[in-house]
Amino acid sequence: MPHHPIPARIRSRQRSALIMLVIAGTLNYLDRSTLSIANPLIREELGLSIADMGLLLSAFLWAYAFSQLPGGALVDRVGPHRLLSAGLGLWSLAQTVAGFVSSFWQFSIARVFLGIGEAPMFSSAVRVVRDWFNVRDRGLPTGIWNCTSSLGPAIAPPLLTALMLAFGWRWMFGIMGIAGLVVAAVWFFLYRDPTEATFSPEERRYLTEGEEAPEKERITLAEWGRLFRFRTTWGLIFGFFGIVYLVWLYLAWLPGYFEIERHMSIPRTGVVAAIPFAFGVVGSVGGGWIADRLMAAGFSPVSSRKIPTIVGLLGMALFTVVAAETPSNVIAVAAISLAVMFGACSSGMSWALASVAAPSHCTASLGAIQNFGGYLGGALAPTITGFIVQATGSFIPALLVAAAIGVASALSYLFVIRPSPITTAELRGAGVSGPIASAS
Repeated sequence: MPHHPIPARIRSRQRSALIMLVIAGTLNYLDRSTLSIANPLIREELGLSIADMGLLLSAFLWAYAFSQLPGGALVDRVGPHRLLSAGLGLWSLAQTVAGFVSSFWQFSIARVFLGIGEAPMFSSAVRVVRDWFNVRDRGLPTGIWNCTSSLGPAIAPPLLTALMLAFGWRWMFGIMGIAGLVVAAVWFFLYRDPTEATFSPEERRYLTEGEEAPEKERITLAEWGRLFRFRTTWGLIFGFFGIVYLVWLYLAWLPGYFEIERHMSIPRTGVVAAIPFAFGVVGSVGGGWIADRLMAAGFSPVSSRKIPTIVGLLGMALFTVVAAETPSNVIAVAAISLAVMFGACSSGMSWALASVAAPSHCTASLGAIQNFGGYLGGALAPTITGFIVQATGSFIPALLVAAAIGVASALSYLFVIRPSPITTAELRGAGVSGPIASAS
């Protein structure tokens, strides 16, 4: 593939879009973390049990998971410009309202709307990268916006705790909600979809060379449904299930693991629990860089994303086993840090894989379908881990189960996802044989 330089105007659009996506994605994860940070104070003021808090925490996850399916299709039909603006506005309003609740049910409704509002965030991000970056350049920007899934959890404890101690938990929710409304306005007024721009021949050549010409049409309901007839779609669903299961094992239980299994004090846990997520930022950006290098070396768009995804999952599973089996706290923290680093690489590159595995007008839809599968794993991980720890009195079996799920998911990426992208002709019914197409 000829390597034309990136036109100056396109590079400017890329840079501004990425900066805004990183800000919005980090805010996305900060807002998810508010309930966890304020957990003890909220339980005390509203008279909630630990079981009630568990239901509140899961209310977001289930709403977020099931909103993925319509959310991705809406991104492809409406475009990230308008839909991400609306999503940011909705989740920020829900966050603000949470500062005024007085009962469990009011809080539950606020958390459900937080999940619905946040649903278009990452499917919008993968569509933005698909729209504004050439196929050979998408790995690194995907790794950059995906690093917010580690950056947010890394900075949430100190930032949100400081806000909560200074202003109270209700104002913590309110301040974060107001910040989100500001970001929504900035995105709406500064970002534009390619359909809202005109391009020179040089700019259009950069955006389209090396893959099937982008569709001007919007995805139809029939095309969305046909995505489920391809083995690649199911490979992404089952593969991402394992990635997000492992990610949420650590997001939900890492402080508890350090306190219960490793007997660390609460102040020490607050510091140590942030370390692995800093490594996650490195893994996400590094995985994107590797994917682009693999493609420059001659690997196909699909293979250059599959390889870092599979290696990342196997690395995450391996170091999760090391963390489970070592008696050393230092080795456990190091192993978990490496597990989160490999997991962030795998997560980012699975999103990058979604950006090249189907026609451009289906990018957000396929990414959101993948994320639906992932967040089924994410919603189950905290519950299954809790049951295993309660039944056995140890985190070791829970970590080993998670590692086994990670290996199974790596095999899904390796054997189920086909080596070539789904084409527009296949998606419209030509050349699809059987209930799950396997043509390559």
